[in-house]
Amino acid sequence: METFRPAFVDRPRPLLSYGIPFPEAVSRHVVDTFNAQRVYIICSGSLAKNTDALDRIAQTLERVKVSIVGRRIGMKSHTLWSEVLEITADARACEADLILTLGGGTLTDGAKVISFALANDAKTFEDLETLCMGPNQEPPSASNPRPSAVPIVSIPTTLSAGEYSNFAGATNDNTHRKHSFQAPLRGPQLVVLDPQLVAFTTPESVWLSTGVRAVDHCVETYCAIKGTTDDSDQLALKALGNLVPGLVRCRHDQKGEDLDARLTCQLGSVDAMAACTSGRVQLGASHGIGHQLGPLGVGHGETSCILLPAVCKYNAKHNANNERQRQLRDFLLKLPIVDKVAESRGLNKESVDLGDVLDALFRELGMPRSLGDLGIGRDKLDGLAENSLKDRWCVSNPVSLKEKAQVLEILEQVV
Repeated sequence: METFRPAFVDRPRPLLSYGIPFPEAVSRHVVDTFNAQRVYIICSGSLAKNTDALDRIAQTLERVKVSIVGRRIGMKSHTLWSEVLEITADARACEADLILTLGGGTLTDGAKVISFALANDAKTFEDLETLCMGPNQEPPSASNPRPSAVPIVSIPTTLSAGEYSNFAGATNDNTHRKHSFQAPLRGPQLVVLDPQLVAFTTPESVWLSTGVRAVDHCVETYCAIKGTTDDSDQLALKALGNLVPGLVRCRHDQKGEDLDARLTCQLGSVDAMAACTSGRVQLGASHGIGHQLGPLGVGHGETSCILLPAVCKYNAKHNANNERQRQLRDFLLKLPIVDKVAESRGLNKESVDLGDVLDALFRELGMPRSLGDLGIGRDKLDGLAENSLKDRWCVSNPVSLKEKAQVLEILEQVV
């Protein structure tokens, strides 16, 4: 039986569907919810090559007499402007009235910017430059940009949870800098969850690392010093209470049989995004520096695996949010599965800090814990620190990062 509801209690969109196979959900809502007839599909290259997922969608849409007018198989990581413009031109020529994504966060961000570009007739890098936020997060230079019009339906295969926000990041190929696109950009209007799909198609490292990204949403939301509310606090804790046990269960589920653990993680990622998008929460440097690690080839989730414990320790060292960190540490250690991890890894639960607990969890999940693990050397640190200072989440970090030396102090922990 399908569960069909708003993802968030305080907002009508995006809608959320789970409980039935993803092709059935897609065909039902493309017709009944969006009245669309001309679908453009952006599909992960690995899913298209190694699974029948795309064929299953095509067959189901054909049965309800919906045309697939265009397909894009694969996008490079971190949503390159060149590829965004290629797909925008193709979707424009096809007169697509709905964009469907099947895959990870890069495709979702791509679809968001593509729909925004379609609405504003963007065809060049210069056009995109007018639609993104400025270097100091000033509004786009375009005069009254039009809101996204072509709706997006996403079938995510990771836990990054970008499907639930009206925000996108995309990378200028020429400068290798990632830029933010925000309202009136619109995110997906429907997100379809299918734990069976991800159990057999998403590599474990991708599933777990993007789950850590959702954990990062929770931690930086709860530990923020601006914009938090009682609602955001409770959502963050609820999300962590699902995500952390779910991820550990997935790690130890070698046969991919624990579908409940995967759905628990998926729903936890929804609450994680609800937490950090409720109110005016100001996130921190794990997100801010992470945005600039992306163009160096680091996956969205891997940035959080490496940076989040270090950022927590940096903020605690400078007495920025120690009480909030203590509360979150205590909450995590009260989860039986975290208590077991702490014990197995020899942590002294009386003296550890939040960074230590997160480090133990990420190691339990088998995640990378240094830039060196990913082949990034000291020669990249200076440029990374420089670019990070331009990111809004570094400025809003509990210890505002305004000097390159501050960013380098964090990076020295993870070289």
